Amino acid sequence: MAELILHRGKERSLFKRHPWLFDTAVARLSGHARPGDTVTVQSADGRPLAKAAYSPHSKIRARVWSFDVTTTIDHAFFKRRVAEAVARRAALPELAGQQGLRLIHAESDGLPGVIADKYGDTVVVQLTSAGADKWRAAIVAALQKATGCARIYERSDSEVRGLEGLEPVTGWLHGAAPAGEIIIEEHGVKMAVDIVVGHKTGFYLDQRDNRRLLAGFSAGRRVLNCFCYTGGFSLQALAGGAASVLSIDSSQPALQQAAANLALNPQLAAARAHDVEWRAANVFDELRKLKAVGESFDLIVLDPPKFAPSASHAERASRAYKDINLLACKLLTPGGLLMTYSCSGGIGLELFQKIVASAAIDSGRTARIVKRLQGSADHPVDLAFPEGEYLKGLLLQVD
Repeated sequence: MAELILHRGKERSLFKRHPWLFDTAVARLSGHARPGDTVTVQSADGRPLAKAAYSPHSKIRARVWSFDVTTTIDHAFFKRRVAEAVARRAALPELAGQQGLRLIHAESDGLPGVIADKYGDTVVVQLTSAGADKWRAAIVAALQKATGCARIYERSDSEVRGLEGLEPVTGWLHGAAPAGEIIIEEHGVKMAVDIVVGHKTGFYLDQRDNRRLLAGFSAGRRVLNCFCYTGGFSLQALAGGAASVLSIDSSQPALQQAAANLALNPQLAAARAHDVEWRAANVFDELRKLKAVGESFDLIVLDPPKFAPSASHAERASRAYKDINLLACKLLTPGGLLMTYSCSGGIGLELFQKIVASAAIDSGRTARIVKRLQGSADHPVDLAFPEGEYLKGLLLQVD
């Protein structure tokens, strides 16, 4: 097995059990290793520190599989790690019976580069690192064993694979395509999930708890849902008794799916058809138009796409976050609620709160935090890997 030798002092992150080693930490590779191969990470003085997956094309040169150097990285290792991840979810009562569930959350489950989401009897897997890609067969077999799922589909088509020198890969890995749509029920609302072309693995499972929270605040309110995608927040607002819901997204196909999802719920579609609008538009432009014509709303959801995938994009992303939050504050009725989110890894919680506070001040409004928001329980965050807490949000009451 090849050895990855670190520069002196660069082993400190491993002592803190952080799973990433950047190229600047590496002095040299002793021996031969191909992308995804397991290497032993050593300090400058020759102490073995971890077993990791080697990625010569990435700035993250190695991702740790185990901090125990006696661990063998083989099929049995992945069978054990996957089973442990599935068992952790099964031990949480709030996740019992969920038809849409994240089973593996990458580094936070000790499986860097591995995402697995379950929709009914279908599991969608996403492999984003060289190490995960190399162990595809072992990971798929372990998922099949741990879940007993009927089928597994791969959605390894995210841009981050390019940073690892990997090509996009999609297709069925186990079983065959279902005869019809994949439909899950979340908090009493049915949603169709397009695992082939939908965002991420088909649905935003990380917002499950926040959608339920929204429903509890929606009764009698005029709701504006920005970047609505296929209507998850919108339908929960209707289920919670919203007086009206305007949903905006730039994607016409996403809006068509949102309308179809409403139709899946006749109890909502029949009672609320005249109170629902799906509007195809650029959110930034549309918020300005709504303000210009004197519109106002009692509850606004801002759940934009990733503006800052890394810290290098933070300055530009900060301007975008401030812009939409400023406009939202101006559109809220006195005492209205703002649910605002960032899923950008390059924007930390402290910075995000400062951006939103600046937006509220510039709008001339007073905003108070009612609740800090985060991902659902099936998206755990390893304390040694704060980068795993990509989703952060605030529920604000704006006077």
